[in-house]
Amino acid sequence: MQNESVSNVRENVTEAEWKMRVDLAACYRLIAMYGWDDLVFTHISARVPDTEDAFLINPYGLLFEEITASNLVKVNQAGEKISPSDYDINPAGFTIHSAVHGARHDAHCVLHLHTGDGVAVSAQEQGLLPISQQSLFPLSNLAYHDYEGIALNPEEKVRLVADLGDANFMILRNHGLLTCASSVADAFLFMYIMQKACEVQIKAQSGGATLTQIPAQILAGIQAASAQVTKGAGGDIAWPALLRKLRRTDSSFEE
Repeated sequence: MQNESVSNVRENVTEAEWKMRVDLAACYRLIAMYGWDDLVFTHISARVPDTEDAFLINPYGLLFEEITASNLVKVNQAGEKISPSDYDINPAGFTIHSAVHGARHDAHCVLHLHTGDGVAVSAQEQGLLPISQQSLFPLSNLAYHDYEGIALNPEEKVRLVADLGDANFMILRNHGLLTCASSVADAFLFMYIMQKACEVQIKAQSGGATLTQIPAQILAGIQAASAQVTKGAGGDIAWPALLRKLRRTDSSFEE
């Protein structure tokens, strides 16, 4: 049973924070819906609007399908809870998220997954290959970070953010995928595209035939083409429809 201060979260946060909570909870539900979750072991975080040091992340031990706007945990850059919560967070997960949030003020949402196809591509020496239309979007803005073990060493933060630079897509070698963006909608769309590119790559490789790679000059123009396809809306081109889909199936993420 939640205590009163937890159950009344909406009454005790700003409208901007509540909207961010709803979007972040929706993102967790969508990851579960697409089958990209890994029990309780991956994370999506979002900066609390109008703050520099406050972030929302999943309560450790809940499945992604159980995440709601109210049960997200608010922590500071050190991973300490700064509002009442019945739940703890995963310290290893927040090592990665706090590193990105701390170094990239434009990264309001950080999304990290361990999907089978994503990990499979992360284990390949050549990484993501330019063999599909989907692959071109992450390849135009992609970074890599070498595996250093479970992310408990705070010293890894420096190397991770140095490798990330100003990229919005990252492959954590032998580990998984990461995207970051100025909104939950953009971070989700980035992950959707990179995950799809990984799925296509693994399927294409399984056929055993020689793969045709897309010419470099096409890759060079992909960001301009992307802006045209989404009419400049980025992730917002699909996000309202995704929210409608969630509300038709289970609207409890908004609680």
